[in-house]
Amino acid sequence: MVRPDAQAPARAGLSGEAAAQRLLAGFGNEVSDQSSRSLWQIFRANVLTVFNGIVAGSFALLLVIGQWQDALFGFAAIGNAVIGVVQEYQAKRSLDRLAVLDRPTARVLRDGFAHEIARATIVRDDILVLRAGDQLSADAVVLDSEGLQLDESLLTGESDPVDKPPGSEALSGSSVLAGQGRARVIRVGDDASLSRLTAEAKRFSLVNSEIRSSLNKILQWITWMLLPVMLLVINGQMQANGGWSQAITTGAWRTGAIGAVASIVAMIPLGLVLLTSVAFAVGGVRLAREKVLIQELASVEGLARVDVLCLDKTGTLTEGRIVFEAVHEVSSDHVRGWEQALGWFGADPNANATARCLSEQYASGQSLSPISTVAFSSARKWSAVSFDVEHGGEETWVLGAPELVLTSDTPRTNSTLEKAAALASTGSRTLILAHASGALRSDPPHDAQLPLTPVPVVLLTFREKTRSDAGRTLAYFLEQGVSLRIISGDDPHTVAAVARDVGLDIDKGFDARSLPDDQELLAEVMEEHTVFGRVTPTQKKEMIRALQSRGHTVAMTGDGVNDVLALKEADIGIAMGSAAAATKAVSRLVLLDGQFARLPGVVAEGRRVIANIERVSMLFLTKTTYAIVISVVFGSLLWAFPFLPRQLSVTDGLTIGIPAFFLALMPNTRRYTPGFLRRSLTFAIPAGMTVAATVIALNIYATVSGAFDPQAVRTASVIVLTLVGLWILVVTSRPLNAQRVAVVLAMCAGLAAVLIVPVVRDFLDLSWPPTRPAHDEPGHRDGRRRSD
Repeated sequence: MVRPDAQAPARAGLSGEAAAQRLLAGFGNEVSDQSSRSLWQIFRANVLTVFNGIVAGSFALLLVIGQWQDALFGFAAIGNAVIGVVQEYQAKRSLDRLAVLDRPTARVLRDGFAHEIARATIVRDDILVLRAGDQLSADAVVLDSEGLQLDESLLTGESDPVDKPPGSEALSGSSVLAGQGRARVIRVGDDASLSRLTAEAKRFSLVNSEIRSSLNKILQWITWMLLPVMLLVINGQMQANGGWSQAITTGAWRTGAIGAVASIVAMIPLGLVLLTSVAFAVGGVRLAREKVLIQELASVEGLARVDVLCLDKTGTLTEGRIVFEAVHEVSSDHVRGWEQALGWFGADPNANATARCLSEQYASGQSLSPISTVAFSSARKWSAVSFDVEHGGEETWVLGAPELVLTSDTPRTNSTLEKAAALASTGSRTLILAHASGALRSDPPHDAQLPLTPVPVVLLTFREKTRSDAGRTLAYFLEQGVSLRIISGDDPHTVAAVARDVGLDIDKGFDARSLPDDQELLAEVMEEHTVFGRVTPTQKKEMIRALQSRGHTVAMTGDGVNDVLALKEADIGIAMGSAAAATKAVSRLVLLDGQFARLPGVVAEGRRVIANIERVSMLFLTKTTYAIVISVVFGSLLWAFPFLPRQLSVTDGLTIGIPAFFLALMPNTRRYTPGFLRRSLTFAIPAGMTVAATVIALNIYATVSGAFDPQAVRTASVIVLTLVGLWILVVTSRPLNAQRVAVVLAMCAGLAAVLIVPVVRDFLDLSWPPTRPAHDEPGHRDGRRRSD
C-alpha cells in the first residue's frame, strides 16, 4: 500500500505515476455518493401502510365478488400513495444532487508542470496552484503566498477576506479573492471539511408540519379502533343475513361483505390526506409563479406558523458586497492628488474587494504608472504605491487600517485615530489614505516598510450594501408578531449597524464568542438579544435548537455553506437565489430571484392553505366520527349496514369531497393560531354524533314500524345523511360569500340529480319515491334484517 509522503516535493509536485498510485490506494478526492433515502424506503413508507393494506384488501374483495361499482374508493387511495411517493422522491433527488463546489476542475503541479484535472482525481500531497477566482477542491496547507487572500464566507459566514500566509490551512470551498500561491493537499474526499458538512446536510428529514403530525395522530387512533370495530361490523353483517352458517351456505356473505367494506372504508379519511397534498401542491404552484421554489410542500404551512425568524446578514439582509460610503477629510494641508491615488488603488488588478469599490467613484488616476507598489496583506493591513512627482521627486500613498498606518504620536494622528474609531463604532469599515514624501522601501518586497511619517489625508468608510427590500420585509414580520434574530459571523458592531440600516432599533450586537454552552442559558440569551456577531456554523445550529427548546417555530434564512447545518435544523430553512448549491438543497424554500420581499407573500399563502385545510378537515373528521358511531351501533344491534359503498362515495362527494376541493383553494386571510387538531375535533365529534343520531333514529323508526322495504330505508338514509351533511357544510363555510353559497347550492342540485336522473338512481340502487310493502306481505317485519 502506498503511503502519502508528508514532505512531497513542492517545486515539481507529484509525478504522474505517484499520483496514479495514490489514487489506486484510496487517497483520491472522490466523494461517496450515498443516497439519502432509497426508493424502496420511500415506496414502503407511502404504500405499505396499514390503511393502504385494508383499502387494497377491500378493493380486491369487491372486484372478486363482482361489485366493481362499489370499489370507487380505491382511486383515492391510489392518488394518496402516488402523491406521497412523488413528493418524497423529489426531496430525495434534491439531496442526492447535493454539490457544493462550483468548479469541476482544479489546477495542480504534476511532473513540474501545471495541469487542469478533474476534482475527483486530486490526491493527497498534490500541489494546488491557486490564482484569483479559483475555488479549493480539497483541504490544503499553504506553501507559498503572494498576497493570497481567500473568501471563506461560505464556510464561516465572515465576509472579510482572509490573508493566507505560508503554513496556514486553506479549506475546501474557499475561493481565491486576490493574489496567488501554492498549497499542498492534506485532506481529500470524505475527510475534507466541506465533504463532512455535505454528509451532514444529506441526512433526510421532513419539515415539521402540524397538519401532517395531526393527521398522523388521527390515523393512529383510527388504526387502534379499526380492528375491533371491523370485527363487530362483520359479525353484525353476517347475523343480519341469517347467521354465519346460513350466510356462508347461501352466499349471502357477499352482501354482508359489501356492507362491512362500506363501514370500514367510511372510517378512513382518505380524501383528507389527498386534499391536503393537493392544497399544498397548488400553494407551491402559486408561489412558483412568484419565483419561490417550494422543495417540500408542507413548507407552505410551516412558514405560516413561524414566530421567530433568524436572518443571516451576508447575502440575506445585504447583497454580499462592499460599497463605498463616504470620504471624511482630516488634513488641513489640502494635499493634492488624493483623488487620483484612490482611483489607482481601485483599478489595481491585485486590489482586494474593499479597494475595488473605489473604481466607480474615482476614475481619474486609473492610468497612472507607479514606480513601486506593495499589495494589501491582512498581516500588514495596508497597501501602498509610489509615483514620480511632476517637478522632480517622489511621493507615496498608503491605504489601510488607521491604527497601523498612523504610528506617530502627534496631535493630528491622535485626533484622526479618534475620528476613525468613532466611525468604526457605527459598523462602517474605515480606512485611512495617508501621504508621504519619498518612495517605498522594500527589500525583499514582502518586508515592505511604511514611510517614516505618513500624513493622514482622508478617512474612507465602506459599508455592506443592504437589500432595498429588507426594511419593508422586516417591518412586516414585526407587525405580524414574528420576532427577529440576526445571526452573522461578522463583527457584532458591523452586524448591529446593518440592523439599524434596515430599520431595527438596535444599540449593539452580542459577541457569540461569549455565548454559554449550556442550552438553557443559551436559550435565555437568545430570548434577550436580537443581533449576534462572530457566530460559528455550529453555534448557529445550537442557537436554533435553543429557540426551539422554548417552544418557538423557527425559520432561518441563509446563502452560505456555513448556514447549512442551521438551515437544516430550523423548522423552515429559506435559501436566497444566490446561495451555494448545498444551501439550496437542504432548504425548504428557495427565493429564486433573491428578493427578500417575497417572504410576506409566502406567509400569506401559507395562512390561506392552513386555514382552508383546517376548514375541510372538520368535514372529513365529521365523516369519520359518524362512520365509527354508525358502525358500532349497527354492529351491536346486529343490523345490516344502512349504506352501500357506492352510495357513500356519492354522499361523501356531495357533502365533503367536491366542496372541500373548492374550499381548500379559496382565499383565506385568517391568521394562524396553534391548536389545529383540538379545534378540528371539537367541531367534528359533536357534528358527527349529530349525523349518526339522525341516521340511527331513522333506521330505528323504520325497523319498529316495519313500513318500508330495505331499498327505501337505504334511500331515506342517503337523503338524511346528505341533508345533514350539507347543513354541516354551510356551518363550516362561514363566513359565507357568493362563492361558498354557489358551492352549497351546486351540491344541493347534485342531490336532486341523484334522486331524479334514472341512470344515476339505478346505479346507486335508490328508490324514488320510496316504496311501501303491503302490510299483509308475509315476513315484512323481517325485511329490515334482510339485505338485498
